[in-house]
Amino acid sequence: MKKIYFILLIIGQCVFAQNKIEKDTTKSQELENVFVTANRTATLRKETPVAISKITAKTINETKATAVYEIINKTPGVLMANIGNEQHMMSIRQPMTTNAYYLYLEDGLPIRPMGIFNHNALLEINQFNIQNIEVVKGPVSSLYGPEAVGGTINLISLKPPVNPEFKFGVQADTYGYRRFQAAGGATVGKVGFHIAGISSLQENGWMAYSDYNKDNLNARIDYNISPSTRLISNTMYGKYYSDMSGTVNEDAFNNRTYKSTSNFTYRKSEALRTRLTLEHDWNNNSSSYLTAYYRDNKLGQNPSYGIRWSPTVNPTTAKGEVNSNNFKSYGAIGQHTQKFDLLNTKIVAGALYDYSPVTYRSYVLDLKANLNPGEAGKQTVDSYEIIAEHPDSKLADYTADIINTAGYAQVSINPVNNLIFTVGGRYDNMKVKYNNALDLSSGSKVYDKITYKAGANYNPFTFAGIYANYSQGFAPPGITSIFRTKPGTGGTTAVPAEFYYNLEPATFNNVEIGGWFSLLENKLNLDYAFYYMEGKNELLNVKLADNTTDYRSAGETRHKGIEFGATYKPSKQFNIRLGGTYAQHTYIDFKLSDKPSDPVQNLNGKEMPAAPRWSGNSEVSYYPNWLPNLRTSIEWQLVGSYYQDQINTFKYSGYNLFNARIGYQWRKIEIYGNVMNLTDKLYAYNVSRANIANAQPTYTAAAPRTFVFGIQYNFSLKK
Repeated sequence: MKKIYFILLIIGQCVFAQNKIEKDTTKSQELENVFVTANRTATLRKETPVAISKITAKTINETKATAVYEIINKTPGVLMANIGNEQHMMSIRQPMTTNAYYLYLEDGLPIRPMGIFNHNALLEINQFNIQNIEVVKGPVSSLYGPEAVGGTINLISLKPPVNPEFKFGVQADTYGYRRFQAAGGATVGKVGFHIAGISSLQENGWMAYSDYNKDNLNARIDYNISPSTRLISNTMYGKYYSDMSGTVNEDAFNNRTYKSTSNFTYRKSEALRTRLTLEHDWNNNSSSYLTAYYRDNKLGQNPSYGIRWSPTVNPTTAKGEVNSNNFKSYGAIGQHTQKFDLLNTKIVAGALYDYSPVTYRSYVLDLKANLNPGEAGKQTVDSYEIIAEHPDSKLADYTADIINTAGYAQVSINPVNNLIFTVGGRYDNMKVKYNNALDLSSGSKVYDKITYKAGANYNPFTFAGIYANYSQGFAPPGITSIFRTKPGTGGTTAVPAEFYYNLEPATFNNVEIGGWFSLLENKLNLDYAFYYMEGKNELLNVKLADNTTDYRSAGETRHKGIEFGATYKPSKQFNIRLGGTYAQHTYIDFKLSDKPSDPVQNLNGKEMPAAPRWSGNSEVSYYPNWLPNLRTSIEWQLVGSYYQDQINTFKYSGYNLFNARIGYQWRKIEIYGNVMNLTDKLYAYNVSRANIANAQPTYTAAAPRTFVFGIQYNFSLKK
């Protein structure tokens, strides 16, 4: 595999050299792209020694997505799996997972505080308020701290327009989804504002018991105190409620009888985020900002994944749970950027303080399991019913104060033409002060870590560049994985509390080399990255026989792969985009049990489940000259085969999926239509099973062919 990497790299560099001979004056627009996420300040792509991609406003506007995963999946090396009603899993240099190895940012600030990661953070995002999206692949803990391991996604909000603008639209599909959205803004004198809101509703969908509604409002006000000083206020409020239909069994999946096994599970969220930023440019080479922020989240659920049922132990009964996770955050971050003429040096340094008190409660439900007909011991559940709730039978009951302090710095120098070195580091100290009502304990736990990165960019030609880097990642265990126990297999009480106070942070070391180049007078742009990442104490989910998951800490894991992307514009009428990844995710040292009867023993050398080797997203867009303002596109989503279980017994074959989009702008009115799953493919976003003999697979089913329609009015007043 390594030989293939280097052969491809050599071929690529030979192409660079040949292109220089043929067209030395070519200037790559790709190298001139500006990013803010990778270095926490505006930086050209050619000065950024990481794998980073940008999804532009044009792409976002033309996608007309009902959920943000439709947009993010257009990034090479990224697979965001939809698990229903904007809930999601993620795969960036990791298997598809809900673990805390991705950092989700909104204008550079984490959506959730450290230690309270939730894989569904992006369901709080207002899709009608996004200007562009930047995705950094690989660890950036040296700048952003814990959880910035597999990747970091920064959703950058729309800014107040100079001229008055307003847009309003409605969107609906053939399965009961509809959304109303409006946004507008203007700048008057020194004050600019922008407001965007959406209201989504799903009723009577293709999957039984899958209704949801979501309302979001974003407001931003910019006050230009002077040409060098700005005060920016940004506030978001959102409410979300969704039925949680869960997975289906194999027969139901193959027969397309998408019937939920429960009619009582749900997830809800109420979120408020507000921030105030003061920016000041001291001179052309010096700038600073200070941001104060506040979060207030109330999360509650009766999760379908929390239902515990065994086909062999009392199969007509089951257990469920209800939980709530509420937190607030009070924090501030300050940063200064300084440039020097000596070696074209640039320094970025900052500090963070975050105080987040959290309360978590969880209690047991007694359930009745109604079985489908079938052979005893191999029956599946037709439906669950609630028999009794037991608020006094608690699975978790704790309060905690999470205090995170951090300082970071990064230096880049340009010692010779076309060569830039970047080094950076960050120190994080995350202290958890807790009171656990289940075992009447209290105390504190400290997770602290210094993380580093070092990289170099070499841009020998105007049309090409290469980079290399070494970076570290750091992820302490989320507090919900520390304070947990399980319901008993009988009766109404929980088994004796089993807490994981000594779980160690996961650490990662990543090495990568990549580059980009332009050919055919910038009509063809390509980028690539080869990475090799090792993890220690990686916190992983293990699916148990009762359909639940447990957290286990792996001794060592390995993640390696190739990411590639290309765009080709043969003319103004056509745009071709190709992107994908080939990856391997492997257990190196992971032992779960010493019992001979336990199939999950030594997993060394086995592939991690939910880890397709191949995945990708490509698209062909057509803008005909014969009918200006018309756009059409065909999109191809590829997900390769992967193991369903950790003992590598069963595989899911993966899928090829096609989507089509068309839109037409007539004066100020835009009409559009999308066909999702164009060929009506039967597929699942995720398939998993327990690590036991005769375990039945569970399918997170995906929607059949769906037609989406919309109309939007766009108004802009030019001054």
